[in-house]
Formats: sequence, C-alpha cells, structure tokens
Amino acid sequence: MRRIRTRRFLMAGSALCLAAALLGTAPAPAAAVPPPIPVIFVHGRNADPGVWDGMVADFLAAGYPSDRLYAWAYDTAASTNETLSGLFAARVQEILSRTGARRVDVVTHSLGALPTRWYVKFGGGEGEVAHWVSLAGPNHGTDLAYLCALWDQGCKDMTPGSYVLRRLNSGDETPGTTRYATWWSSCDEQIAPVESTRLEGARNTRVPGCPKHNELLNDAGVSREVRAFVGS
Repeated sequence: MRRIRTRRFLMAGSALCLAAALLGTAPAPAAAVPPPIPVIFVHGRNADPGVWDGMVADFLAAGYPSDRLYAWAYDTAASTNETLSGLFAARVQEILSRTGARRVDVVTHSLGALPTRWYVKFGGGEGEVAHWVSLAGPNHGTDLAYLCALWDQGCKDMTPGSYVLRRLNSGDETPGTTRYATWWSSCDEQIAPVESTRLEGARNTRVPGCPKHNELLNDAGVSREVRAFVGS
C-alpha cells in the first residue's frame, strides 16, 4: 500500500512540473504599437492640398493610417506672421485634440515653410512640432518674389531681407527640440538662389538629378527620405 501512494505522489508532481514548464514557454501578448505622429502637409503659393496627393499615397502605402495624415489650406497672399501663423496654430490644435497626440510632424513646400516656421519659432509651436520639413522653401528669400511683392503680401514676405525673413533667420535658425530637414534642387526655377532653402542646424539635402520646383512634390526619392526622417 505504501508503494502505491508514493507512485501516485510522484506522478502528480511530474504533472505539475510539466504544466509549469508549458506555462513558462507560452508567448507573452504582443504590446500594442502606438500610432505614428500625425503629419500636416502645407502647400506653397497659388496651390492647394491636392499637390500632396502623390506623397500622401506613399505614406498610406507605407502603413500610415488615413486618420494620421492632414493638410492645411490657406490664402497664400495673406501675411505670414500676422495672419497665417495663427491660423496654422489653430489647425495644429484641432488635430492634436482630434487625435489625442501630443505633437505633430509638418511637411511643407515652397511658401508653406514661412508661416509654419514662424509658428515654431514665435507662436508656441516648438513643443508641438516634432519634425519640420521644407521642400524648396524660400527660407532666405527668392529674387522672383519681387515680381509680385507690390500686391501680394505672401510674395513680399518671400523677398530677401523682408521683415519676416530677418526675424526667422535671426539667432538660431532651427530653434528648440524640433528636428529640421530641407530638400533643395540645383535646378529649382522658383527659388533664387537655390541654396536659399538650406538652414543652419537642419539636415540639408540636395536632390540628385535636376528636378524643378514642383517636381520635388512627386519625387520618389524625396518622398522616401521624408518618410524616413519624420519616422526617426
């Protein structure tokens, strides 16, 4: 009788050890992947959000949810600092409230660089913009803006040495914890000089080949690099 009880005890103990071993090797539940930071695309002069259709499609194909991709439409003849910067700030707050995100990424083309830079530097956006991108931005002005500066405030703001550009480029051109990047082309027919886009302290990239001003919007290499930058 004693042998039978001992055998039963050993079998029960073995079963418990086996169960413990199996439980120990069970895979842990996968951690939820947080959604990407919302991206706001900002067009240039005399354009609209439709110019971003190609790049937005690239972001979607790369796995960005549609509710993390936004655009900002604005009157490109309005004052960069007195009007547009405040309107852009309101758009950022709307998107942060809608998504529950703490920061946004901003991707701009041409004139779109100026009101968004003003917001980051002077409008309280430093803590709310994680990455800021300028494609062919007139960050130090463009001589072509003189052709429309008499009747268009946006053009006036783009003229070299304008009040807006003097303020934006005084001191630190890339302030705060925001990460900055620019892409420019040696064949840009709208930005003169073409090097105007580059900013001290930013990651500045000359696009290979010879794309024109608007061709940067649909350049596959630029799109890929922009996605990598805002995802870093």
